[in-house]
Amino acid sequence: MNALSPLFDLAGKCILVTGASSGLGRHFAKMLAQSGARVAVAARRVERLDELVADIRRKGGEAEAIALDVTDRASVVACLEEVIRRLGGIDVVVNNAGVSDTKAALDYTDADWNAILQTNLKGAWLVAQESARAMADAGRGGSIINVTSILASRLAGGVGPYCAAKAGLSHLTRAMALELARYNIRVNALAPGYVMTEINEAFLRSDAGDRLKKRIPMRRFCQPQDLDGALVLLASDASQAMTGAELVVDNGHACSSL
Repeated sequence: MNALSPLFDLAGKCILVTGASSGLGRHFAKMLAQSGARVAVAARRVERLDELVADIRRKGGEAEAIALDVTDRASVVACLEEVIRRLGGIDVVVNNAGVSDTKAALDYTDADWNAILQTNLKGAWLVAQESARAMADAGRGGSIINVTSILASRLAGGVGPYCAAKAGLSHLTRAMALELARYNIRVNALAPGYVMTEINEAFLRSDAGDRLKKRIPMRRFCQPQDLDGALVLLASDASQAMTGAELVVDNGHACSSL
């Protein structure tokens, strides 16, 4: 066995994944369960969570489906109580729930802005804050992983509110890391570049997507599994001295020339 293997071991860890009904959240939940973690999958679309849990259990993993609206504090509190009741505690939170839209800056409405900021920033704050309270009360520390984006630091047209939300979450990650260190709670961020999922596959395979790919130094988009190493690092004891960090996984996109 590699001397580093025990540091990356997730066996028995209780992990909550938000936004798990599709895309990266769904992939993260499967990967973490296959790595030995006990996983709670949460989202508003419970019927899709039931399918995910059944799939994980068929493959020998442990998973529970829990309804969650990240924009509603009462729903967040109820979800965490259920996670602790069913799994016996909470060690790691993958704060993944998010939404986006694409419009010209002058075409966004107040409703558009509110929907994006409520989920991507306020929702992430509510989940992180209430998770940290539960971890602090349990006295065993933990890891909170906020899923941000390379758009937290770089820009693309048509997604101004999303950029603002992710930039806010990136800075919030560092602010919470500073305050929660005394409870042995680590707060880090995972910043993906463009990742091929069911949500954006049609665009990324289009001519416009091909032009975008040519601006990425490694000339390829990420696949969901490309994020696995960074996620396991942040979820495991291998990152026990890391807090306030942001790991970028984007094939070099964020450092491309202007």
